[in-house]
Amino acid sequence: MNFRNYLFISAVCALIAACGGDDKKPVRSAPVAAKPAVMAPFRFHKAIEVSPGQTYDVLSWGRGSSQIGAFAILHSDSSGMKYTTTTGDLDGEITDVYNADMDVDGNPEILIQAKGKDTVNYTKIYAFEFNNNDAHKLDFPKLTNTQRRGYRGNDDFYIREGKLIREFPVYDGSSASAKPTGAKRQLEYSLRSNNFTVKQLSTDSATIDDNKAAVVKQPEPEKQQTVSKSKKRKHAEPKKKRRRHRG
Repeated sequence: MNFRNYLFISAVCALIAACGGDDKKPVRSAPVAAKPAVMAPFRFHKAIEVSPGQTYDVLSWGRGSSQIGAFAILHSDSSGMKYTTTTGDLDGEITDVYNADMDVDGNPEILIQAKGKDTVNYTKIYAFEFNNNDAHKLDFPKLTNTQRRGYRGNDDFYIREGKLIREFPVYDGSSASAKPTGAKRQLEYSLRSNNFTVKQLSTDSATIDDNKAAVVKQPEPEKQQTVSKSKKRKHAEPKKKRRRHRG
């Protein structure tokens, strides 16, 4: 190899190296931290911080059937260095936990939502009000016969303006063959003196394909019988007595 060829090859190699250096390397995104899994026998965990130093950890646990277990509310008062535990039996699986002050007394309420299944997909609410480190269990009201009409479960709960709102679809019956009507029943739960009050917000109006409210046909009023004036006169006029002629 002479000196000219050596220079030519060196220049080509340098050019290739320079071109290769312009290639952009793929930018790798930062790995997303995976949510830590709850270790068995625990099934659910959610931490709610109602104020600095006041945290409520809600857990459920159990082995065997997923529909039966227990729950615990671990209250950490880190400022006062006090830690308390509230436990109870659990029917169903915890799907969410809510924090509210429904009676506006400065004491937080912890509402545990659990869903179970028998003939319907029902929902249960476990409610507690905490006053410092004391827990007071609140009795959540069951649906009345009127509120249960057409109920097949599949409830949705959420907090709105300090009230607990409950929604569920209305069916045309209570049997397994019942079909949804397209209506939703909406209930509003308030709290007064540690007692729940319920108010129905919806009118259960069904919706049809053209987005018009379905009209319920009212029964026709019964027709009243009328008597003509001529008939009235006939009934009103007394009958004339026939005179007998003596022979």
